Amino acid sequence: MPQKLGQHFLKNKVKLLKIAKAIEPNASDFIIEIGPGHGELTDAIINQNPNAKIKAIEKDYKLIPLLEEKYKDNKNIAIIPGDVVKDLPKIIDKNYKIIGNIPYYITGKILRTIGELDPSPSITVLLIQKEVAERIVPAKDKYNLLAASIDYFGQAKIIFNIRSKMFSPPPKVDSAVIKIISHHKEIDKNIYFTFVKSVFKQPRKLLINNLSDGLKIDKQIISSALEFLNLDPKIRPQNINYEIILSLIKKIM
Repeated sequence: MPQKLGQHFLKNKVKLLKIAKAIEPNASDFIIEIGPGHGELTDAIINQNPNAKIKAIEKDYKLIPLLEEKYKDNKNIAIIPGDVVKDLPKIIDKNYKIIGNIPYYITGKILRTIGELDPSPSITVLLIQKEVAERIVPAKDKYNLLAASIDYFGQAKIIFNIRSKMFSPPPKVDSAVIKIISHHKEIDKNIYFTFVKSVFKQPRKLLINNLSDGLKIDKQIISSALEFLNLDPKIRPQNINYEIILSLIKKIM
């Protein structure tokens, strides 16, 4: 069952406590835990704050009775059977955070689901594939569509990496923990993603060409915007960032 659902359970208690600490658990908001498994991370959260309120959503029907029995005496923990992609929007609160060790094969779907939640979680902490984490928080001159998509709803950073041997069963790749702090969305969602999809339609082309082709805007308008922002007219998509995207949208959309 773990392999079928893409589950790899982290056993290292030091790492689990570091992940739990990153969510900043308190008694004034709910923590939604994605895929609690056997409760390893749940226990770490309780260790950080015994009064933390947790909604743990689990898809594996074999684990649900075990979790319900384990936490039957803790009124602050609710075990919710369900599929996170379908059911997460149904269980959010006004003040909530999201945490989880998520299956690699549905990372993209879960990130999209979280990005579309309204209201957004104040903090999101996820244990994901290291390679994906490095695309979400890219090095200089490696900006990409995934990073731009995450940037729309929050500021992400990689907290630390975790070697594959610390999991049971061990995955084939290393993992990383990312923390996303949600921020105010300055631009309408449809406008933002229409713009971003045009930016990265052909990542190796010049930004001015992508925007002109994708948005059907005269190159002179884009050129003027680039000049106003003191940007190289030959700049490419991988060389920009979230702040540049916002500035360009405000100038040409």
